Amino acid sequence: MTSTANPGPDPDQHRRVRAGVGFGFGAYAIWGLLPLYFVLLAPAGPYEIVALRVLFSLVFCLLILAITRGLRQLLRVFRDGHTLAALSVAGVLIAANWLLYTVATTTGHTLEASLGYFINPLVAILLGVVVLHEKLRALQWAALGVGVLAVLVMAVFYGSVPWLSLGLAFSFGFYGLVKSRIGSRYPALVTLTAETATITPLALVAVALLGVRGEVTLTSEGPGHFLLLLAAGVITAVPLLLFGAAASRLPLSTLGMIQYVAPIGQFVLAVALFHEAMPPERWVGFGLVWIAVVLLVLDAVRAPRVPRLPKRPRATRA
Repeated sequence: MTSTANPGPDPDQHRRVRAGVGFGFGAYAIWGLLPLYFVLLAPAGPYEIVALRVLFSLVFCLLILAITRGLRQLLRVFRDGHTLAALSVAGVLIAANWLLYTVATTTGHTLEASLGYFINPLVAILLGVVVLHEKLRALQWAALGVGVLAVLVMAVFYGSVPWLSLGLAFSFGFYGLVKSRIGSRYPALVTLTAETATITPLALVAVALLGVRGEVTLTSEGPGHFLLLLAAGVITAVPLLLFGAAASRLPLSTLGMIQYVAPIGQFVLAVALFHEAMPPERWVGFGLVWIAVVLLVLDAVRAPRVPRLPKRPRATRA
């Protein structure tokens, strides 16, 4: 008589999930601490920082692809016209996002950057409804409504529309939409390298124009400054690689909740370290956004989980 007892949890799967959580927290922790790095780059301006970030991250990604023998897959992307066009759009969107974020964190507006990434999941939901015609659950509709109310409160009572926050949220939201359309046809490192390569000419033009105006600080502020700017490639690529490793190991709902580590870190830095102003009306706006975030987390917890497919048995040798 064979035993039909339910086997215990798969230890390999448990290790994968634990590793995924570690990778996810690592990625979002780095993104949350980026304002500290940008402060260290003074007197480099945001345009120089972003342009060098593009150039050095491309070099770093190409080195990793060469080491891992992934350059052939990169060449396949450049022969795939449809994918290359989509990655070109993604490259422009992520460059715009990087520029807005760098401007925010180097001009005393880290709170607005934090707000942008708190709003980003709401933008993703909005794009899902408008572009992908997705149907929302009740808590998602409630979160979206509270998020819109938060923006209106800031526009009316704080005196200005949070354009910087909205720009960050929508640029990253559309970036995610474009990347989702590409899917998993190519490894994450390959698509990251390709999209970075498509915006490299823009970065080179930016560096040339800044050089003509005497605003390039790469080689004029000593070896420490040079190395910090050189590290922009690593600091750009590493969290994206950690994010890719987390996404391949965790359910989307789990990864979605981990993403709030970054804006929470940015908020703490802005208030506790950079001493940015938090008048009552801004607290109200942030409070409403946090209520929307709680609603999204509750929805993710209550949402029915998609059952995992059973593992295919391994073939045995005769």
